[in-house]
Amino acid sequence: MHFELKNVTRRFGPKTAVDNVCAVIPQGQMVGVIGRSGAGKSTLLRMINRLADPSSGSIRFGDLEVSSLKGQALRNWQRDCAMIFQQFNLVPRLDVLTNVLLGRLNHRSTTLSVLNIFSREERIMAIAALERLGIEQTALQPAGTLSGGQQQRVAIARALMQEPKMVLADEPIASLDPLNAKIVMDALRDINAREGITVVTNLHTLDTARSYCQRIIGMAGGRVVFDGPPEQLTSEAVRLIYGADNSGNEIDESMTSTAINKPVKRPAAMKSAEALAV
Repeated sequence: MHFELKNVTRRFGPKTAVDNVCAVIPQGQMVGVIGRSGAGKSTLLRMINRLADPSSGSIRFGDLEVSSLKGQALRNWQRDCAMIFQQFNLVPRLDVLTNVLLGRLNHRSTTLSVLNIFSREERIMAIAALERLGIEQTALQPAGTLSGGQQQRVAIARALMQEPKMVLADEPIASLDPLNAKIVMDALRDINAREGITVVTNLHTLDTARSYCQRIIGMAGGRVVFDGPPEQLTSEAVRLIYGADNSGNEIDESMTSTAINKPVKRPAAMKSAEALAV
């Protein structure tokens, strides 16, 4: 089963935020979407999750026409396509365990949801998700008392509770320090590898995209200007995505670096491509 964007466009009045985007993403791929602020990355993810509707074009997941879903069918898709936000979107006054359990709402009856009644199995599942992310000791703390990195891990645990077929992460490490950024990206890669879940994440750092993603989509001005594996992200591709500075020089890649990974041994072909892109 694959995910497909076909000529997807989103307009806000006279402004076109996403312009005629096409892409086919096989099940189980980890994709990084990169580009400057305002390139259309967040709008694209919000359309995939249907938090925003496309102005035109088609969004499909297998035989499912996502772009035309309404009512319960749309709620089911938003359950199956979990969204992780830069600002976490937790309920600060509720404890961590309850925040994670909220990921089950679209799996339950309205009555149980209103009464906030969760089964023993769901609670065990939530604790297991927290243990997987190394924060089970925070289960009874108010979510608002946690650090940013811990809150993002709670948000990932909540997404796991949805038992999704696809995970979208909108700048999940933008507000985190390098160590917590690495922990969060490791968690997303683990979900992708162990469950075979498709992960699409917006990133603002080239080194992170290269280190974690099998495929990189570069956007500029709402359009896809690069789509390929990390080793093909050459200096020419970087210029297409990020442009040049006021002097006409190519972007210094260190400006986008979070340095969240220790140096790793890379194939010669990738090393040469990366050397060109610096």
